[in-house]
Amino acid sequence: MIVADVSLGDVTDELVGIFRDPRILLGIPLALLGAVFMSFGAQYQHRGVVKVERLKGKTTGGLTGGQMVALLRRPSWVAGTVMLGLAIGCQLAALSVAPLILVQPLGAIALVITTLLNARLSGHKPTRQSIIAIVACVGGIFIFVMIAAFFATEHAVTSRELLIILGILAVVLVAFAILWVWLRRRMRALFYITAAGVIYGFVATLAKVVISRIQSGDFEWLTMLCVVALLAAVAIGAYFVQTAYSVGPPDLVIAGLTVIDPLVAVLIGLLVLGEASTAPVWALLGFAVAGAIAVWGVIQLTRHHPQMVSESQEIPIPRGSDGD
Repeated sequence: MIVADVSLGDVTDELVGIFRDPRILLGIPLALLGAVFMSFGAQYQHRGVVKVERLKGKTTGGLTGGQMVALLRRPSWVAGTVMLGLAIGCQLAALSVAPLILVQPLGAIALVITTLLNARLSGHKPTRQSIIAIVACVGGIFIFVMIAAFFATEHAVTSRELLIILGILAVVLVAFAILWVWLRRRMRALFYITAAGVIYGFVATLAKVVISRIQSGDFEWLTMLCVVALLAAVAIGAYFVQTAYSVGPPDLVIAGLTVIDPLVAVLIGLLVLGEASTAPVWALLGFAVAGAIAVWGVIQLTRHHPQMVSESQEIPIPRGSDGD
């Protein structure tokens, strides 16, 4: 009887997530709403970038200053930007009430929505492989979020931890800047997607830190430095995203972002912020397995993306106009 009581007490002590702070659950619908806005925003921004390149001419090495200015006059791009702004607002609201490792992975749902939306607009029906990939992606994310909902905890970010994050971000930005200047004429979509995903992973982390410090009334020079780094990272990441839209379909861009962005943010949350410090070993293994399933699903989705497969003619797929 004593053993049973001790075991029950240990389990209760471990399940600190939603039991200690039920507000955590509010972060889930906010993050999902943000994913919806992100999906539609990506579609409209991609349409605007393609239109500008058609009118101004396609260039290598990234979008030019003139093309960036021309985007401001494209209604579709502006509408997409507004939607992405709403997505960011939803994500910030979710981060204000829930841990980073719970909120950030839900962005992968945007990949599913974008894939289905793009299939509808482009007239390409999803293949069996892409449907399997979507199920794996959603299933992996669902398992990950369920575990995080019970074991994710938040701690006050120390100045040392924040300086570590800012230092790593500075190294990352310099590295990508050097690669862009040196190899931009040969860069493909994967580089821009990877760069944007890594940078936005830091953006989510810095946003969480700023929100937490404002909530605790700890707004000093280091927090201001964090805000400056956040704005700089947003601007640089946005440029890489827009350039990625010019060299790849929106599905591919969102696929890269929804894998790399959460992966970077979650790693920072786990290794630097200690948001899984109360999780038992089996929960950490669950994180790894669920994350692997989701990553496999996203990779398979990019390989079997209906539009990309159709354009490359790797396998025959039914078109939206077939049978009309």
